Amino acid sequence: MLHAMIDTVGFALPSSIKGRANPSLLVDGTVWDEPYMEEPGKTPLQTELSAAIARSDRTRDYFDGLLRQKLATSGKPLWDIERGKTKKPNPKTLRAIEEVLGYDPDFLVDLVHPREQQLVPASNTKTDSSTLPSRSIGAGETGAIIKLDLRLPMGPGATVDDFVEEEPIEFDLAYIRSFTRTPLARLRIAQGVGDSMFPTLVSADLVWIDTTQNQLLHSDRIYAASINGGAAIKRLRPIDGGKRVLVISDNKTVDSYEVDAKDVAIWGRVIRFARDL
Repeated sequence: MLHAMIDTVGFALPSSIKGRANPSLLVDGTVWDEPYMEEPGKTPLQTELSAAIARSDRTRDYFDGLLRQKLATSGKPLWDIERGKTKKPNPKTLRAIEEVLGYDPDFLVDLVHPREQQLVPASNTKTDSSTLPSRSIGAGETGAIIKLDLRLPMGPGATVDDFVEEEPIEFDLAYIRSFTRTPLARLRIAQGVGDSMFPTLVSADLVWIDTTQNQLLHSDRIYAASINGGAAIKRLRPIDGGKRVLVISDNKTVDSYEVDAKDVAIWGRVIRFARDL
């Protein structure tokens, strides 16, 4: 199975021209809603910060006030980023923003200053998913993505206590960057089972999950989530002012249903799939 996928989607193959994706890598994989990665004219950082502030009950000026105290500055770091004056803040500023906005440590740092740019030799020992390195193989650079041992069900699903991780899998870095700018440590791949998302997905499709998108900010996108305690890959739509969620199966023979928003824990958004032929 894995060898067939390697032939199909080009796992760990170097790009033919550095910095460009090998065209063979893009034939059998499909990208969903690629524009989500960044709004037109906005950088990933601008898009991420706008969403974070929108989720809070505070204004940008409020957070800029906290940052002025933390950084001992008279400026407005968030406003400067929003209007494009500051395009690539230094790690010190980004870590301060992470603190005041409640991000995990180094999330924004990795977004703006990707760790894969600092190539280090691969190790034979298992690598912590938060510090996965990239390395050079032949003429191309590769990056490691954690593959989940658990097959996320696309039907009712079983109760999931945690996700079991396998060893990282090396992918061509140009291939990854052809469809997402998300830090490698925040990407996962897994296999789905069941037919409730047919024809969009079929059983055993390999799905790519962006774990930075763990809020229901986009209606009718496909998410990996825990719904009423069971793992599932479903299309989700917020309704009733966000108090409830409509769980949609693309298979027309499977009825959609509503649940309370508090019963849905989103783990990440499915952004791509690969299929073994």
